[in-house]
Amino acid sequence: MTANPCEKIGLRITVIRFFLLLCLAGLGLRSFDIQILQGETLKKKAENNYVRQFTIQGDRGLILDRHLNRLGASIEAPNITADPAQIKDVTQTAGMLVKVLGGKRAEMEKKLSQKSRFSLLASRVSPTKADEVRKLNIAGIYTPDNSKRFYPNRQLAAQVIGFTGKEDHGLEGLELKFNDFLEGRTVKTEEYRDGQGRVLDTGENKRDGLKGDTIVLTLDKKIQFFSEQALERAVKEHRGKSGIVIVMEPSTGELLAMAHYPEFNPNNYDDFSRGRYRNRAVTDTFEPGSIMKVITVASAIEQGMSSRTIINCENGSYRIGRKEIHDTHPHDYLTPGQIIKVSSNIGAAKIAQDIGPKTLHYYLNAFGFGTKTGIDFPGERCGVLLPLKRWKNIDTVAISFGQGISVTALQLVSAVSAIANGGKLMKPILVKKVLTDSGVVIRNNEPCVVRQVISAKTAGIVKEMMASVVQEEGTGVAAAIPGYRVCGKTSTAQKAAHDKKGYSSSRFTAAFAGFAPFDNPALAVLVVVDEPKQNHYGGVVAAPAFKDIMSRSFNYLNIAPKTNMVAALPRETAHAVD
Repeated sequence: MTANPCEKIGLRITVIRFFLLLCLAGLGLRSFDIQILQGETLKKKAENNYVRQFTIQGDRGLILDRHLNRLGASIEAPNITADPAQIKDVTQTAGMLVKVLGGKRAEMEKKLSQKSRFSLLASRVSPTKADEVRKLNIAGIYTPDNSKRFYPNRQLAAQVIGFTGKEDHGLEGLELKFNDFLEGRTVKTEEYRDGQGRVLDTGENKRDGLKGDTIVLTLDKKIQFFSEQALERAVKEHRGKSGIVIVMEPSTGELLAMAHYPEFNPNNYDDFSRGRYRNRAVTDTFEPGSIMKVITVASAIEQGMSSRTIINCENGSYRIGRKEIHDTHPHDYLTPGQIIKVSSNIGAAKIAQDIGPKTLHYYLNAFGFGTKTGIDFPGERCGVLLPLKRWKNIDTVAISFGQGISVTALQLVSAVSAIANGGKLMKPILVKKVLTDSGVVIRNNEPCVVRQVISAKTAGIVKEMMASVVQEEGTGVAAAIPGYRVCGKTSTAQKAAHDKKGYSSSRFTAAFAGFAPFDNPALAVLVVVDEPKQNHYGGVVAAPAFKDIMSRSFNYLNIAPKTNMVAALPRETAHAVD
């Protein structure tokens, strides 16, 4: 019996419907598997192809001088990155990149062959190199924004500013001390790519608001430059080992200059020995020599000694127990002021004996010796001032003229500034303020009086004594500046012998410390030259550098000379030597 045609058509439709239902069921099950069971896994896999999460960091903050001149800044320095999945010819691409970026071809090929979708090929390259890479027009090679540290004045104040490492983290100086302020903020962001892996969003402008804080220093770029020039001349002329200059504002304790020689360039610090990185003004100590006589005399005057007191200086030779003290030139009877003027060791020793070890130790502590100043700088040392109970009789005498005690240059200029400002020991200030990128002050360092060491009256008497040092027959005549009344003190300190038995007869520290103008001291300057060989006297080696720095600074600061004052410029041979 032949089947009805309609029945055949109905059967076919039923079969087709059945298979369609099976297909729909299979698609539903597959959709359920993809969207529900494997949904998160496949979503993450897809995102890995077109989204990359990474961390970006803002630029470091600026380092500025007191007049907002840039001493340290960040400049454009893009990274070179790659998406290895897009690199069609690894060997050819590596060869092209190495020609621009340098390095080894094998290492570049290894970076381009990574399985991840991101590879850092070079960090913080110059804008010129980044442009050259862009011109190669290689698919999968990118140049995202970045920055690196740059010091526009090269070696200027390098030991103070310090530098950052390859990862832009502070390694030395203020860059290290204030790294937490200067360092740019970080934030996590995303980068999107199209189907071909091309970047759609590079994260541009996402660095806005991430910049680190700015620190404003008390340093004056001009005075720092004057100081470095004068110091370099002094060290080179007298064939010294090294040198330090500090310029302080006595009334506030603000540091206007902190110079070193030899210097280094922080832009390429690897080219210099690590010994040059130190800010030796705060990290190194030395015996201060005759500048300490000013502290000894100030202590005695404060305790009631008259400036007219006559002291027998024994014609240049004075025995204390087994030790014999000598003066460079013999003197018989001198006043305290004359002792400072001609720099008599014996005179200072007898004054110390008169006031006694307890009083001398007290005032040395009061002037800040033996303790850190508290300056905002890493690695400060406190020097060596032995406890009073460990002093021997000879220690009182030796310390009175600067032996048996070690100090930092910063301690010494701070003590001299206390005499200049009327007897107040000021806390040294190097960082004036810290600002956010938007200009909000988050830290401000105001002048701080540590203590009143001596009375204003005593300070005035000692100032008069120090003024005589740069006058005729004084040891510091080379520091005299026409039209200004200058106060100062020379020092020629023997260094300890290498075997630590006594003192060397060939190794010295030459120094000069002083301030001016007399009536209202604007600047206090300390010049120290280590181991000069051409001449070792402070009045010959360091005093001329003091004069150079002070006179140029006065001109720059518009501190006019007194027109009715004639400077005492004595004959070349008419002065003592120290």
